[in-house]
Amino acid sequence: MFRCLAVTTVALATIVATGALRPARSTAADDPKLPMTIGSVERKDAKLDALIPKDAKIEVLAGGFKWTEGPVWDKKNNALLFTDIPNNRVVRWSAKDGVKEDFIKPSGYTGKDEFKGYEPGANGLAFDKDGNLILCQHGDRRIARFGKDGKFETLADKYMGKRFNSPNDLVFAKSGDLYFTDPPYGLPEQMKDPKKELDFQGVYRLSPKGEVTLLTKEMSRPNGIALAPDEKTLYVANSDPDKAILMAFPINADGTLGKGKVIFDATADVKANPNKGLPDGLKVDAKGNIFATAVNGVYVCSPEGALIGRILTNDKTANCAWGDDGTVLYLATNDKLTRIKTTTKGLGW
Repeated sequence: MFRCLAVTTVALATIVATGALRPARSTAADDPKLPMTIGSVERKDAKLDALIPKDAKIEVLAGGFKWTEGPVWDKKNNALLFTDIPNNRVVRWSAKDGVKEDFIKPSGYTGKDEFKGYEPGANGLAFDKDGNLILCQHGDRRIARFGKDGKFETLADKYMGKRFNSPNDLVFAKSGDLYFTDPPYGLPEQMKDPKKELDFQGVYRLSPKGEVTLLTKEMSRPNGIALAPDEKTLYVANSDPDKAILMAFPINADGTLGKGKVIFDATADVKANPNKGLPDGLKVDAKGNIFATAVNGVYVCSPEGALIGRILTNDKTANCAWGDDGTVLYLATNDKLTRIKTTTKGLGW
């Protein structure tokens, strides 16, 4: 266990309050080049009918990004925040305004030197109990809080004195504990990067007191992460094409993890569909069903991991998040933002 003793605050980000510093991205409503809908819903089990209506469509909301990730619903402002990692920014979309400006830029790399890799920006986003935006910052290799004063505050950037690889995704427990993953994707040379200080890719817990605990280092590429509704199980996706799996870890009474088990294996799908996506972000609904991005969209599984259907975007889909009244699932679909309306409700609504 490592306790973060230093909390640094640096004025790093710019919020564009009015007007845009760069052209607004296209929306499906005003750009004829963007389709209004894409893909389809594949039904493997009749149980899916209780979660996704038979007439549900995957709507395209906006496009023109490089690689979308980390969607999170801002209940206070009735808007969706998501990251455009290569462009090092957080973007805001709302039904009222569409996409009008960069919300935070830079979002994940705040250094002065040119970033040599492809993914400098923030990845996973979440709100803490006080309504502060928490970011997994690839380029700065830390978990940070974005304050109302427009400054980033480091919550954790090291384990046992060594810098994280590049925190990727995160989820809060009701206790305030923050669970997060740390694969190497934000490092310019990833596993071979000379600045990589840890010889593993970990899953961690950050306590409200700033204590960082390594929970497991057995996964080769831990990525998306979510909690079961009773918070007794931690789900972690592994974005390794040779072991493209979803793991479930029981959470012990003392906060440690029990022996994990594979509840879904997408390796065969990945091998059959190269460059169509890997297990990545995931979310859980109020009944414990798992919505996990993987090949060509989102795999919908029962709490035990049985595949009951797929939301097929026919494109690489990195992550998803519940929004609006909790029944709408927003999808970070390659260079686009999309959504599908469901008849279930996301955890936390």
